[in-house]
Amino acid sequence: MPSRRSVLAGSAAMAVAAGAGIGSPAAASSGGLDRTALQDALDRIVATGATAALARVDGPAGTWRGSSGVIELGRPAHPLAAGQFRVGSITKTFVSTVVLQLAAERRLHLDDTLDRWLPGAIPNGARITLRNLLQHTSGIFDYTDVLFATVEDVLAARYRTFRPEELVALAAARPPVFEPGASWAYSNTNYVLLGLVIRKVTGRAYGREVANRILRPLHLHGTEVPGTDATIDGPHAHGYEPIPQDGRPVPLDFTDLNPSMAYSAGEIVSTTADLNRFYRSLLSGGLLRRAQLAEMLTPVGELNYGLGIYQEQLPGGRTLWGHTGGIFGYLTYSFSTPDAATQLTVSINPWIGDFGQALQDLALTAFGVPAPATARSAVVPFPVLGGRLRP
Repeated sequence: MPSRRSVLAGSAAMAVAAGAGIGSPAAASSGGLDRTALQDALDRIVATGATAALARVDGPAGTWRGSSGVIELGRPAHPLAAGQFRVGSITKTFVSTVVLQLAAERRLHLDDTLDRWLPGAIPNGARITLRNLLQHTSGIFDYTDVLFATVEDVLAARYRTFRPEELVALAAARPPVFEPGASWAYSNTNYVLLGLVIRKVTGRAYGREVANRILRPLHLHGTEVPGTDATIDGPHAHGYEPIPQDGRPVPLDFTDLNPSMAYSAGEIVSTTADLNRFYRSLLSGGLLRRAQLAEMLTPVGELNYGLGIYQEQLPGGRTLWGHTGGIFGYLTYSFSTPDAATQLTVSINPWIGDFGQALQDLALTAFGVPAPATARSAVVPFPVLGGRLRP
């Protein structure tokens, strides 16, 4: 199970065609979007490696939302396009936004050391800055590499309640990957620490700050920070993980899990409409002052990672900003044009297969990019909390 980064790849699609319905009706406002092409790409995501998928596009050409697949294997009902799902590492953009708001309020500085706020949490915390945490240049070990090392580890952690300090301790016990600022490596530990910093600065849990500063002002009623609640409260598609059995993968329903395993690195539950509204407001300056937004959108490293957000380059040269996320049973892709004009969010319940090309085709259609004439290889990076189970 890769942490830090997972690629949309795998073997031929299995078990989906038999149980997943394709081609559910899409609801949309009138506009210039190619609704047929969008639904076709969404259906191909399911046909090539998922049990369900939801998507929504918002932009000058109109709004489209669609769904494909089934709510649950063995049940023919289609998932609701407005349903909830676990967003995984997209949580990081929410956390970064709160930290940058606190910086604008002069309650902290991005060049503060980790020891300034959490003394002793990490052995070399006097040399690590909040900026290093936000942009993944801290060199801190990713705790998920320990917590989710084997299938047995994952199953043991699934319903357990973790304190964030426990997650940090797993990383603190390992040597750093590199010296602070010397390189770039995605680490979920960075954002667990930032959640603790928010708590230290404000005196309130990071989830309350996210709710007060983002969810309520933007009326994101389908978004929640669940804490230790193992269930998804609203309508949702089930998520599955392949468990090896007699030499073949068998689906394990992994919809319910205790999200304290993710904390501020990946616990949020949301909807496609809410994520599109969040990124639209963020990139249009509705949540951050100009100076802080400029800081957020300064990319570094192999993913062109900013502060809790990264740059995606579509074939043909179009640049997007957003984030991907993965947590057991769920993958999410949420991106916007830099001018905040158009947003696309896709939630996928992966099974076995390679739906990267279909996802790329969906993104190209949503953002009005002509498909390249030559064949292309679709590899979409998914920074994740845990990743797929492996033997």
